[in-house]
Amino acid sequence: MNFQKYDLGYLSAGEIVEITLAQNAANVRLMDSSNFSNYRSGRRHQYIGGYMKKSPVRLQIPHSDHWYVAIDLGGYSGTVRSAVRVLPGRLPTINDAPLSSIPSLVQDPSFEQNESDLPIKEYDVFISHASEDKEAVVRSLADALVKGGLKVWYDEFELKIGDSLRRKIDKGLAHSRFGIVVLSQAFFKKGWTNYELDGLVTRAVSGEQILLPIWHNISKNEVIEYSPSLADKVARSTANYTIDEIATEIIKVIQEHKH
Repeated sequence: MNFQKYDLGYLSAGEIVEITLAQNAANVRLMDSSNFSNYRSGRRHQYIGGYMKKSPVRLQIPHSDHWYVAIDLGGYSGTVRSAVRVLPGRLPTINDAPLSSIPSLVQDPSFEQNESDLPIKEYDVFISHASEDKEAVVRSLADALVKGGLKVWYDEFELKIGDSLRRKIDKGLAHSRFGIVVLSQAFFKKGWTNYELDGLVTRAVSGEQILLPIWHNISKNEVIEYSPSLADKVARSTANYTIDEIATEIIKVIQEHKH
């Protein structure tokens, strides 16, 4: 039997595949690698889809695997024009619980100010980031936070190859009430170990989250590959929120802690 094949590669559970047909209706099968092999060999197989009369149709990947789409006319003669794509931004969602639900994100300055050997919290927010992300994300985020009345420290927290990630972030936390780390491909390429960042985001003894990750142009799958436990932390993504929306939420939670 003749069929059109689309090799979608490895896809994760939750991703959405969109199939579009032009002119004729056809049988559409979304199959993982083992079922596609059975289908191609004429053996019994399982699939998602069916006889498709209207277009487009969107099918969700049920589990992570190598996936294929096969389109055929059920043995009848004729041709069908088709297109298949994986929709962007449909990967498993990040943990976007309200920031107010994570009280440890905002550090109470009174404790440090009562300890003479520790620095006073001079700033409301610091932003730790790869230097490559300053133009796309960090400068506009810092400007929005400043316009909202916050004191922001970020120029000293450009992370470059050879920097000590722990030293940089520890310094930022010492002087600021709220910490942000911008995760991106540029950040990951710096070569820091995943457990180092994960340990900084979470206070080792209590398990409290003390930094807000902001994902920029990366998917949850990429964060999982870098650090599975980090992917479950409360975070914000520039794919799901505008810079102004992220800034507004941070401003609100910090101001709430001031009163």
